[in-house]
Amino acid sequence: MSLEVWAEKYRPTRLDEIINQKHVVARVRVFVEERNIPHMLFAGPPGTGKTTLALCIARELYGDQWRQNILETNASDERGIDVIRGKIKDFARTMALGGAEYRIVVLDEADALTAEAQQALRRTMETYSSTVRFILICNYSSKIIPPIQSRTAVFRFKALSEADVREFIQRIVKGEKLKIEEKAVEAIIYLCEGDLRRAANLLQAASALGAKITESMVYEVASQARPDDVKRMLENAYKGKFKDAREILHRMLLSQGLAGEDVVREIHRQIYGLNLPEEAKVRLVEALGEYEFRISEGADSMIQLEAFLAQLAAYGGKALK
Repeated sequence: MSLEVWAEKYRPTRLDEIINQKHVVARVRVFVEERNIPHMLFAGPPGTGKTTLALCIARELYGDQWRQNILETNASDERGIDVIRGKIKDFARTMALGGAEYRIVVLDEADALTAEAQQALRRTMETYSSTVRFILICNYSSKIIPPIQSRTAVFRFKALSEADVREFIQRIVKGEKLKIEEKAVEAIIYLCEGDLRRAANLLQAASALGAKITESMVYEVASQARPDDVKRMLENAYKGKFKDAREILHRMLLSQGLAGEDVVREIHRQIYGLNLPEEAKVRLVEALGEYEFRISEGADSMIQLEAFLAQLAAYGGKALK
């Protein structure tokens, strides 16, 4: 069974099932009740319900015939001008089924469209506004050209709270009759960072490893550094125990097979919780940004992270004197 099965299985199908985004749903509901939606732009972090809301709108408007009246395409796969002039324009030219006045085009990851494709899309939105409505979905609305933004109603989605993610996890646990430890639930909430799709995928992957989902299973399938290990590594380095810190780093990179970028990301999250002066945290974040850039440019992760720990040990030694 492929991943994202549970993400699709437990995806809401009605507006009132959308988790947390009440400020968006309330505005959208008015348009749906009037059965006349404008062109819309959904912007926000991944896994917060943007695509789900677009599909819920289609179900509310068209009922059982919603699939025939909606074109869902991903701009990251088809990002050039040809898809706008061909596939989308052909769909926009045809009349809606079931007596509906217009059809819907859901353009996912619209911020991946080239500038030329966005210009062509702007013209298509103007020409076929009587027969089709566009719902553009993106993570960064700043990458959408101003002429398109001015032609759409903009809806900004916010990251989900821990309570919302927990509610979604419990929905899946109950539906699939899973056994899961509380620490495993907390680990999923910590790792998914408000992304419900990632939460469902972690839960599904961990459930395949055993009858009861544990915290260690979650971190194993996530292939991500454990917060406790990273925190202990940083504290050892700051106290001058460079050898101990280096051993923890080697275990994460070599034994656990983690990528350097994953360790950097967890270091960044742990810095703010360390019992260090604010000045030390500022210096650490500044240094970490430099090492992250070097790794992204192709430098060896092991050497760069060891250099970061060495710098932290040197600074800690001076501060503790």
